[in-house]
Amino acid sequence: MLSVSPSRWTQARVWGSVATMNIDWSLLIMAIGLAFVFEGIPYFLFAERMPKWLLTFATQPPKFLRFVGLTAIILGLLTISFGRSLNF
Repeated sequence: MLSVSPSRWTQARVWGSVATMNIDWSLLIMAIGLAFVFEGIPYFLFAERMPKWLLTFATQPPKFLRFVGLTAIILGLLTISFGRSLNF
């Protein structure tokens, strides 16, 4: 049985045994910070044009927005996969 311990949030039951997932919290925080940097770049560089772009996106149908979101997810996963495959 899964024991209750301070690290209970990082434990998962896998086929009858307990597997421990080690989370690199500093890497996670850095990734979130990098996401904020990338999200902020267009607003900083194109502050005058962003309201028009946002209005354009707001008027698009949900199907188009889902396509853009799915494309961003796929590109992000491919970038992560590529980054993990590099050996430094």
